[in-house]
Amino acid sequence: MKVFDQSIRQFIEAACSAAPTPGGGSVAAVSAALGASMGAMVANLSTTGKHFEKNAAQMNTIIEQIKASLDAFEQMAKQDMESFSLFMDALKMPKDSDEKRAQRSECLQQAAIQAANVPLRLMAQSRDVMALLEEAAQIYNKNVISDLGVAVITLDAAIQSAWLTVKINLSSIKNETTKSSYEKQGMHLLNDAQKIKQSVMDIVMDKIG
Repeated sequence: MKVFDQSIRQFIEAACSAAPTPGGGSVAAVSAALGASMGAMVANLSTTGKHFEKNAAQMNTIIEQIKASLDAFEQMAKQDMESFSLFMDALKMPKDSDEKRAQRSECLQQAAIQAANVPLRLMAQSRDVMALLEEAAQIYNKNVISDLGVAVITLDAAIQSAWLTVKINLSSIKNETTKSSYEKQGMHLLNDAQKIKQSVMDIVMDKIG
């Protein structure tokens, strides 16, 4: 079963359980999908009617790009769970010889890198959706402008949540070049997201009055 094919109740119950997955990275991916879906709704409700006709093409482009991002978010939720499984499998590898210990260490490093890479990509995808919504923030249907705020707040929450998953896995990565690169990318994405959120929220609150 695909991650998004299960019911919300099933996912929440699984997240509530003692099972290690779905964990924070998967929850961040679901949060990103919810934020993106709100963004798509706002765009959908800004395509019809005389006032919105001239912007319909732009809105339809936004909708299609967001739909593509939903597939990516689902894949990342799955990959986050797979990353944890890889890490647990590596921990169980034998270490009764130098060769086996070296092999185990290498597998642990690969698992840690993947476990950091997946939420980092989630951060980038979420930031891109936020930027997409920001481009048309001034021309959305004002009757659903609060939902635009919900969209960017939820996407930003996904980014901040994913960053925690990146950070905890960075501590296990020995390659300093990789660690530094991920750290820089993550901080850049966090800063971008904050700027976009503030920009959109200023517009949202102005239109709400």
